[in-house]
Amino acid sequence: MAFYLLAAFACVHNLLNPQNKGRSYGLLAALCALLLHGLWLFNTVVQVPGQNLSMLNVASVVSLIISALMTVLVTRFKVWLLMPLVYGFAGLLLAADVLLPGYYSMHLESRPEVLLHIGLGLMSYSLLVMASLLAILLGFLNHRLKTHKLTNLPAMPPLMTIERYLFRLIFVGVVVLTLSISTGLFFLQEMFSPGKAHKAILTILAWCVYVGLLWGHHRLGWRGRKVIWTSVAGSILLTLAYFGSRFVREVLLG
Repeated sequence: MAFYLLAAFACVHNLLNPQNKGRSYGLLAALCALLLHGLWLFNTVVQVPGQNLSMLNVASVVSLIISALMTVLVTRFKVWLLMPLVYGFAGLLLAADVLLPGYYSMHLESRPEVLLHIGLGLMSYSLLVMASLLAILLGFLNHRLKTHKLTNLPAMPPLMTIERYLFRLIFVGVVVLTLSISTGLFFLQEMFSPGKAHKAILTILAWCVYVGLLWGHHRLGWRGRKVIWTSVAGSILLTLAYFGSRFVREVLLG
């Protein structure tokens, strides 16, 4: 948690001081945070026998994946404006997981097909949440550009570059989400059973939203607000699918 806080502080410092040459210190703090976060999750989730896949554990795994992928992304092109939010949120989820431990036992070692389904689902969710973050950043920069306030921001990649990465993330996320849904249909007989059907329905609805977004961009040239709001709507549907019922059961009723 301390390293996440340090990484977030370093990113804010870099944003306020564009000429600062010490960006490597922030990345070093982030790498330490990611390594320690991964080790802590391994000790918390992996048990003998079984795995503890409580809601906060799963959310913390997702935050680790997003933080790691965004750290790689920020080294390719400058989206430092998002990094304090990414690292700060990962630190908050980690703190919540430590302070509010939960328990939801599963035995995935005997069901590798379920492990594959869950892994694909978490990866697709992480990629599509990253796409939503880029969409929000794109909308923010577009607004600043229209109000002639873009010059007050630190150096950022061209808007077309952000948009290109946004649709690449959405495309890859949709491919992985398609594989996740397919493995669920093939391997999980209880996918549409009472109490679980809403997860499948919301996930399929989110898939339709993202496929419609890709089609609209490719065929109709969708850009701007349509892309931003559609991307955010898809991530909200996936969040409700993955965490909605578990939040009610483990937090509100637990």
